[in-house]
Amino acid sequence: GLIGQRLDQWFDVQLAYTTTAAVLAATFVSLPFFVVTVEAALRSVDPRYEDAARTLGASPGVVLRRVTLPSIRGALGAGSALAWARALGEFGATITFAGSFAGRTQTMPLAINRALDTDVRAAILLSLVLLGVSVAVLATLRDRWLGSA
Repeated sequence: GLIGQRLDQWFDVQLAYTTTAAVLAATFVSLPFFVVTVEAALRSVDPRYEDAARTLGASPGVVLRRVTLPSIRGALGAGSALAWARALGEFGATITFAGSFAGRTQTMPLAINRALDTDVRAAILLSLVLLGVSVAVLATLRDRWLGSA
């Protein structure tokens, strides 16, 4: 594309069909899940706490680190989990920009798609592995989000 040509000519940077392209594609499609979740939390933060910290002499960085971020910690975790789950199942953007090269840019959904053409049992097994990883991560985070021990 237009930007890719310039990156290659000027900086000798190639993104298309690389692992970096796969990461960027997954980030691009999953970032809105994180942003929407964190934005909602930021809108719900009571500004009086931040104002109080500023009147007590806290710099903007200290207010962010000691007041704002702790108050939205749950949303940061939830947004991260949503974004991760979306990125884990990403197919379209990844195959478009990174391709499906085994051992280099092939993600699990791309491997499942390829296996469907040749070995349905392998595709089912890969799907179950992907499901198992997702359930394990969510089960691990469940207690943290619900406040259980």
